Amino acid sequence: MSLIGLIIVGAVVIFFMGIRIVRPTHRGLVERLGKYNRFANPGFNWVIPIVENLYQINITEQMVDAEPQEIITNDNLNAKVDAQVYFKVKADEESVKSTQYNVNNYQWQIVNLARTTLRNIIGTLTLKSANSERGKINAELHKTLCEETASWGLEIVRTELKEIDPPKDVQETMNKVVKAENEKLSAVDYATATETVADGQKRAEIKKAEGIKQARILAAEGEAEAIRLVNEAAEKYFTGNAQVLRKLEAVEKSLEHNAKIVVPANTELVNVIGEMAGFLPIKTKEDKK
Repeated sequence: MSLIGLIIVGAVVIFFMGIRIVRPTHRGLVERLGKYNRFANPGFNWVIPIVENLYQINITEQMVDAEPQEIITNDNLNAKVDAQVYFKVKADEESVKSTQYNVNNYQWQIVNLARTTLRNIIGTLTLKSANSERGKINAELHKTLCEETASWGLEIVRTELKEIDPPKDVQETMNKVVKAENEKLSAVDYATATETVADGQKRAEIKKAEGIKQARILAAEGEAEAIRLVNEAAEKYFTGNAQVLRKLEAVEKSLEHNAKIVVPANTELVNVIGEMAGFLPIKTKEDKK
């Protein structure tokens, strides 16, 4: 093989040795003899074998666990706290360079920074407030991480508290307190409901009594009006015979069920009855005389 052939073969081998493919999920930094030379975008890239090296950095969202740790709260209780941090490397050249040249092992650094920040935040809170203010703790943790990693070329997407667990004996006591409070609320609700039902029944009875009272008043007023009208009619059509009319009414009521009564013959009532019936009473011998 000629020298030219060897040169061509060598060039082809060197070419293929220098091929580097960068995926869309990564960005690359090319170093020449240990010094930053250029930025590698996704796709085909070529480096000089031995002289240049390409380092690929993942720019997708990643998660690191801050790992469980015991933290003493403001009320001197030990709480087991764990959190997760979601972040990603910014895709521009300066940010990718910063993750490699401004910080050593940024994932490990984020974990330790998150653990320290959690101790500072939760140490100022009671155990009860720490459990009820998870959103506030997440916001403060996120803010601190963003400020501290501003020069690392990272974007802190979000932070999430996984758990804030008190000691077992404290948890049992808290459960008993919550149970007692729930039972108290249930008893109050039952008493309120019972009182409401009793009040409703009371109002119903009052309404019923008022209705009966009003009905009796109306009936009495109607009866009084009827008596008044009867008296007026008696005075108008039976002048001087109002008492006789009342007696007739009494007789009429007594005869409703075929009752028999004895009426003295020499009374005005007999004459009235006779006139109403169309006949006159039989006159005795004394009456004829």
